[in-house]
Formats: sequence, structure tokens, C-alpha cells
Amino acid sequence: MRRGGCILKAASTRATHPAAAAVKRKWPLSHYVFNVVNYVLLACVALAAVIPFLYILAGSLTPAADMNKAGFTLIPSRFTLEAYSYLLSSEAVLRGLGVSVYITVVGTLVNIVFTVLMAYALARKDLKGRQPIMLMVIFSMLFSGGMIPTFLIVKAMGLLDSYWSLMIPGAINAFNLIVMKNFFQQLPEGLEESAKIDGCNDLGILVRIVVPLSLPAIVTFVMFYAVGHWNSYFTAILYINDNEKWPLQVLVRQLIILSQGGLGEGNQDSFNIPAQTVNMAMIVLSTLPILLVYPFLQKHFAKGVLLGSVKG
Repeated sequence: MRRGGCILKAASTRATHPAAAAVKRKWPLSHYVFNVVNYVLLACVALAAVIPFLYILAGSLTPAADMNKAGFTLIPSRFTLEAYSYLLSSEAVLRGLGVSVYITVVGTLVNIVFTVLMAYALARKDLKGRQPIMLMVIFSMLFSGGMIPTFLIVKAMGLLDSYWSLMIPGAINAFNLIVMKNFFQQLPEGLEESAKIDGCNDLGILVRIVVPLSLPAIVTFVMFYAVGHWNSYFTAILYINDNEKWPLQVLVRQLIILSQGGLGEGNQDSFNIPAQTVNMAMIVLSTLPILLVYPFLQKHFAKGVLLGSVKG
């Protein structure tokens, strides 16, 4: 009797155990077909994104003679750093790298400070004229003055050939501002009321309470602004006439145009037409800093982008 009871108890335990239930579950054929198709499509998308970069990286590490013979290759036949040593020995490239770092750091700081300050002000329901200001922000998302009026304004402000011309005109992104404002509105109002009771002013509330609680969103927009500044080259072409103030991305464009026999702006005598491997090394050099920073901030992206995007 006891033995039979143990057998029945063991059988009932196996039947009710989640793992046993999962083993016994049978998925329909359509489920497996969907998974296979999904994995294949995702693999194709991943390869389409990774293969061009691997080709550029392999080409930058391949001798120029081998690159001309092999053509398309993902694995260098012989490793060499000649292209990188050529670039790093160039004064123009090092100067452009320094300019890009300066514009990215200072420009991102300007962007995030202005965005946070304006978003916090618009998140306050007691702000007078809040709705008209929001309408103007939304209007700027739909309509723009255009390239020529913006150039005339930058020229009238005396910002031509200045690094500020690359930072001030786009100091606040309207979309980022709205998402940041919505995020601030989701914070409990009791926190601000408690801080005011303790004698804290509005700036103190922003710095000591709002900003620490909003770090995921702020870090996300810092990365967005930084990537935008690092990859930007068109505004530098418009507003910077001195080639010694060109950022790295403009030099990448200039070298590629000259290597293809095209006509570039500026003094062409200061650039030698490089080999294809040097072009690829230049592209890797201009992409690598952002790729190195991204993994450290990736954990904030999902949370930072989604927070504030629901409540209007």
C-alpha cells in the first residue's frame, strides 16, 4: 500500500512539474517554420550590416598590392599597419581627429544642458505660456527655414569659421526635447514638494533630484547627440572654410573624393591621393571611437528611450 502510494505520488509530481509539462508540450509545425524563417531573416540582416565593416577592416590591414589583386576579401592574406601608420603620421588627420573630439564633447555638453533645462521648464504645469512654446517646438519638427536662411543667420551672428557654428544652430533637438519633457512629467510631484519644504529652489531640485533620477534618459540622449556630432560633415562644409578646422569626417570625404579623381573643396595640394587601403583605414579610424563607447552605454538605451515615450 505504501509502495503504491509512493508510486502514485511520484507520478503526480512528475505530471505537475513545470519542466515535465514543458517537455510534453508539442508545438505545431507552423511555430517551428516561423522560428526558422525568423532566424534566417535576422541572420541575413546581421550579415548585411557586419560584412561591409569586416571588408573595410580587412582592407585596411591588407597591403595595397595584395588588395588590388584579391579584390573582395574578408580575411587579409598578410597583416600590415602601413595604412594606419601613414594616417597617424599625417598632421592633418591628427588635427582633424582632435577637432572631431572637441566638437563631439563640447557640442554634446551644450546639447544636453540646453535640452534638460528647457525640458524641465516645459514639464512644469505652472509655467506661463507653456502651450504656445510647445506648439512652436512641434512646428519646428514639421517645418524648417531651410539651408540658406540658416546660413544667413549663422553669418549674421559672426559664427562662420567658428566651431560654435557646428553646435549652436542645432543645440536642441525637438524630438529629444519632447521625450525628455514627458519623462520629467512622469516623476512623482511629491519629490519636488518635499524638496521645496526643505528649502531647495528650482535649480537645486533639477540638479539634486530630477537629473539623478533621469540618468537613463540623459545618457541615451548624450549618445544620440554625440553620434550626431561625430558623424556630421555637411554643416562643417557649409560653415568652415579653413581646412585646418575641418573635423575628421570632412577629411574622410575629401580623401575619398580625391582618390576617385573627383574635385574637392579647399587646397588639394595639402592632400596626397591615397591608396584604397588608406581610405579604408581612414573609415575605420573615424568609426572606431563611437564603436568603443557604445557598449558601455548600451544598457541604458532600452530603458532610456522607452521612458517618457508613452505619456504625452
